[in-house]
Amino acid sequence: MASWDTIEKIWAREVLNFRGNPTVEAEVFLVDGTYGQAAVPAGISTGSHEAVQLLDGDPKRFSGKGVLKAVENVRRLIAPALKGMKATRQKEVDEKLLNLDGTPTKSSLGANAILAVSLATAYAAAASLKVPLYRYLGGEGPFRLPVPVIDMLAGGSHAQSSVDLQEYLMIPAGFSSFQEALQAGADVYQALREVLQKKGYSVPEASGPYTPSLGSNREGVEVIAAAIEKAGYKLGKECFIGIDAATSELYRDGNYALTGEGRNLTAEEMVNLWAEWVEAYPIVSIEDGLAEEDWEGWQALTERIGEKVQLVGDDFFTTNPDRLRRGIELKAANAVLIKPNQIGTMTETLEAIRIAREAGWAAMLSSRSGETEDSTISDLAVLEGAGQIKLGPPCQKSIVKYNRLLRIADELGDKGEYASGSIRCSRLQINP
Repeated sequence: MASWDTIEKIWAREVLNFRGNPTVEAEVFLVDGTYGQAAVPAGISTGSHEAVQLLDGDPKRFSGKGVLKAVENVRRLIAPALKGMKATRQKEVDEKLLNLDGTPTKSSLGANAILAVSLATAYAAAASLKVPLYRYLGGEGPFRLPVPVIDMLAGGSHAQSSVDLQEYLMIPAGFSSFQEALQAGADVYQALREVLQKKGYSVPEASGPYTPSLGSNREGVEVIAAAIEKAGYKLGKECFIGIDAATSELYRDGNYALTGEGRNLTAEEMVNLWAEWVEAYPIVSIEDGLAEEDWEGWQALTERIGEKVQLVGDDFFTTNPDRLRRGIELKAANAVLIKPNQIGTMTETLEAIRIAREAGWAAMLSSRSGETEDSTISDLAVLEGAGQIKLGPPCQKSIVKYNRLLRIADELGDKGEYASGSIRCSRLQINP
């Protein structure tokens, strides 16, 4: 007789993400009648080492971005292979998925098909045990409410503007609770609109990060700093600044092309630029400050300012445990961005967080530009070894994740410590 946690049925469908593009949603049903559901996000700016999101390529459907092939792979191949397995044995389920795919990049079944099932399996097991996902994965904890790393202003591939760098971030680390930090994020976001309008930039109503064509890349830092002060918060004590440079998209023939400013920089000059900015502004986090294959540049950057600021690898690591181990060995970066759909299974995602924790590195969960109403990363962000979560401003597509964290904060009560110390930066005055 099948036990209560046995997988009885798996189903998948094509749903839409917040950009209006298709993605895969999966449901895993257990013998005891409980089930789990999960949907997979997609990114615009992607690293070359990310797991493959299988798209149909049919120009007559969603400009080729349909995912019916991935959905069919779940229904026809994955479902029968996993039927009868125990949902509570996540590692075994994920190993089965990886073996069924048989490729290093998950290109056969598609990472979108694999991840949807992997996450839905974890949700099904948690539902059967009648516990939230974070407790199912983290047991008795400890659990900490993450520092929100908030995308306030976008450039690069996320905007049609003169700004080369992809994201300018506000980091409210100097508060005693997640709730206070989130309020600061909302206040600064509203103040930023006024700051930009006063400078003559046209900005829309609140819908996501603002995307003005600024006079320089440095001006992005300056307007964030001005918005923090305009909102009534202490710059460099309560609210700090972060950058997601996404420099792999700027890398051309060994140089970094800042086309908005009409100049090309060598790796050494990029390191010097970041060192200058860190001295001039309360910057505590720089993501993808150098390109994904510029290992020597990353080592030089880490040696130069790694004690002063958090250096986060996104395209550099793509949540890949093997690349992360290499970065740790070479002392290239000191933090990793965690995006489950970059790697493709819950087990590999948790392994990346564990590897970072054991190395004394920070781990920052992150949303994608093509998000869904799935809030898995909010639960992952409160696990031991995490402590940070990068989202858009507190409006529209990010609200699902923020509200999930507010509910978790309410559930944890006094046990929900705010993880301000997760940002390991000597310039962060509140860092223990």
